[in-house]
Amino acid sequence: MKKIIKSNIRRLRFDADEMTQQELADKVGASRQTIVAIEKGKYSPSLELAFKISDVFHKQINEVFMYEED
Repeated sequence: MKKIIKSNIRRLRFDADEMTQQELADKVGASRQTIVAIEKGKYSPSLELAFKISDVFHKQINEVFMYEED
């Protein structure tokens, strides 16, 4: 089976006072469309962007992103 990167971003945004996709995008220097695509599993973030997103939520990278079978 094919492996893909999955994320907990949607849940983490909700837990962070319902942070919007745009607010997260602004904090990490990405577009809202990029955040949407990552949340939907349509786009794998660069390592740098993955670390930036993890930092926003004060989480370890493996608490935000998982490499799992599709």
